[in-house]
Amino acid sequence: MMTEISLNILDIAENSIRANASLIRIEVLIDEDKDCLTIVIEDNGRGMSQELLHKSVDPFFTTRTSRKVGMGIPFFKLAAESSGGEFAIRSEINKGTEIKAVFRLSHIDRMPLGDINSTIYTLIAFNADIDFVYIYSYNGKEFKLDTCEVKEILDGVPLNSPEILKYLKEYLDENKIEVDGGILL
Repeated sequence: MMTEISLNILDIAENSIRANASLIRIEVLIDEDKDCLTIVIEDNGRGMSQELLHKSVDPFFTTRTSRKVGMGIPFFKLAAESSGGEFAIRSEINKGTEIKAVFRLSHIDRMPLGDINSTIYTLIAFNADIDFVYIYSYNGKEFKLDTCEVKEILDGVPLNSPEILKYLKEYLDENKIEVDGGILL
C-alpha cells in the first residue's frame, strides 16, 4: 500500500492521463469540524464501461500491459475505508471518471496526506499539455490553481519552462501555508 494519500492521488491522476484526459480536477478538502479529509479526482478522459468500472476496484485486474495487477484504485479504496471513510467511483464512456475518497482525519489508520504540492507540481511539470484544476480547502479557506487561467496569462509561454515551473512551485507552497498555516496532515 502507498504510504501517503498524495501518492495515491498521483497514481489516480496518471490513470486519467492514460485515459487521454485533457482536463483533470483534483480537490483536497479538509474539514476538522467534520473530522473529514475528502479527495475528489475527476477527469474528462475516455471513461469506463460499467463492467470495467466494477473490475477497477479489484487489485487483480488491470488494463495495463506492463503488469498483471492494478493496485492504485483498490488501495485508494482500502485506505479510505480503513480510516472509517468512504469510497465512490463513477464513470461514463467518453465523458470521464470521478473518484471520491473520504477519510476520517482523526482515525489512527489514516495515512498522512503527504506532500500534495509536489504531487500537483509533478503532474503539471510532466504534463504541460493537460489542464489541471487544483483546489485545496482547509476549514473553509480555499486555494485554487487552474492551469487554463495560467496558460492564458502566459500567452504562449509553456508551463514546463524552468522559470514558470519555479514560480508554480513557490506559488503552490506559499498558498498552502497561507490557507492551512503549514499544518501537516
